[in-house]
Amino acid sequence: MLCRGQKREEQELGWYFSLCFSKLTEQNLEGIVLLLMPFSIPIFLRSSACSMKYWRLFLGVLIGILPMAVQAQQTLALGQNNYDNRKGIIYDKEVSVDFRIHTNGMSLGMNFGQIKTYYRTRYFHIDFGELRNSRETRQNKNIQAGGPNGSFRSFVYGKQNNFYALRGGLGEKVYLSEKGRRKGLAVGISYEAGPTLGLLKPYYLILRNVSENPSPFTTFRSEKFTSTNEARFLDINSIFGADSFTRGFGEIGIVPGAHAKFAMHFDWGAFDEFVKAFEVGLMADFYFRSVPIMVESDLIKDSGNSPVFINLFLNLQLGKRS
Repeated sequence: MLCRGQKREEQELGWYFSLCFSKLTEQNLEGIVLLLMPFSIPIFLRSSACSMKYWRLFLGVLIGILPMAVQAQQTLALGQNNYDNRKGIIYDKEVSVDFRIHTNGMSLGMNFGQIKTYYRTRYFHIDFGELRNSRETRQNKNIQAGGPNGSFRSFVYGKQNNFYALRGGLGEKVYLSEKGRRKGLAVGISYEAGPTLGLLKPYYLILRNVSENPSPFTTFRSEKFTSTNEARFLDINSIFGADSFTRGFGEIGIVPGAHAKFAMHFDWGAFDEFVKAFEVGLMADFYFRSVPIMVESDLIKDSGNSPVFINLFLNLQLGKRS
């Protein structure tokens, strides 16, 4: 014989448990449990001693739901990432700008990365910058007379070309330490390789103008190095200064090559939205022929021209993840 009100309680419990299990696939399971508990407690408080089996059933369901709720959802603070390998990561793309200074020049570049895991990012890199010869020494003759474009600019004695490198390559960044999820410094390595397009721009000097009809006034002429003006181009007394930076861009030549780099990577925002990092490393540029930056002449002891450029560098990296 059923206890008083037992049939009604069975109906209410059936509705309660069916609602619980129908919500198991939703993310906020613990919220469902907490929401339903206040409605379920009055049901059990009205139960008599003969309803103890329902108490045992309720406790069994509650014990089974709570672990699933805890595992199903993890509350993250604003801006915080979950980098557990089992659950993936929030950010999957990274774009950053490079400001690189090396022992023989500088460059400006960009990185477009794909975040594979919290500790590994693969990226495409492109940059443009200047490569100088280690023999270059800038000087100024401090001549008071004005040049064609105003005062005379400082110049590099014996230089015949400016050399620029346009690099593109694929690389990978690997973190060796996880650091604190929100604070601390992440340490890693980065490596990269790819093709390089070398660009040679003639270097123009302001030289004393030599004519068959000498003038009582000094005149000037902008000239690049050729085999016919070698003596005057390397005569320090004939040089007044360098011509403007834009002179010679219409005469650019191409030197193909390749590059590679390896660096230690230090990141203050390895798991944050914004990229804040710097690198210290070694980079190398290789070209298919010697790059004629300096004049090769008997009047210069050693031009230092080479098809290989090996440089130490420091790189500042700023960007954003999404």
